[in-house]
Amino acid sequence: MNPSKEKHRESTIGQRRFWERPIRDPNDFNRHVDDIHWNPVKHGHVTRVGDGPYSTFHRSVAVGTYAANWGGGDAATAPETDFGGSG
Repeated sequence: MNPSKEKHRESTIGQRRFWERPIRDPNDFNRHVDDIHWNPVKHGHVTRVGDGPYSTFHRSVAVGTYAANWGGGDAATAPETDFGGSG
């Protein structure tokens, strides 16, 4: 653990800063869920959204919310969400 985290009694999980805001409507909710599913690709952990073994994306495909090939890993399939986070 680094000295800053020790000083502030922070764990290694989670973020020091976050911004909370209400979900405005169903489209806003869907954009947030898209962003959550896309984050492992954006941060280089997987090549395609479906490659994440523990992602809720698999459940969403099973119930028909997403196509299995959604978020295939190229710019053409990336969701159009950007909530201002560092990436």
